[in-house]
Amino acid sequence: MTRAVFTRSGGLLTGFLVTGHCTADGEDEAGRIACAAVSSAAYMTANTLTEIIGAAADIQVDEAEGAMRLAVTSDPAPCQALLEGFLLHMQQLARMYEQQIEVHAEVR
Repeated sequence: MTRAVFTRSGGLLTGFLVTGHCTADGEDEAGRIACAAVSSAAYMTANTLTEIIGAAADIQVDEAEGAMRLAVTSDPAPCQALLEGFLLHMQQLARMYEQQIEVHAEVR
């Protein structure tokens, strides 16, 4: 199962951790579709945040474990629309693929 955990600080989204991504052998078609959707959205979010918005972020990808961690290290305010959009997208994917994806939010 793919798990996405979003972090908030002071009411602002500050990052996310996606784990369990594409690690199950023999996933069915729904699992492969969900995996591709999550991967595409996570990479688009990370690239847009750093390359288009120009925010500083600590991004770690572990392809062997199927994980991506992103933590905004600059002012997170300019990143809110993008991060909120990614959270909303992940919540919708979790409703569509409830056996493959779960989404959580943490306040720090």
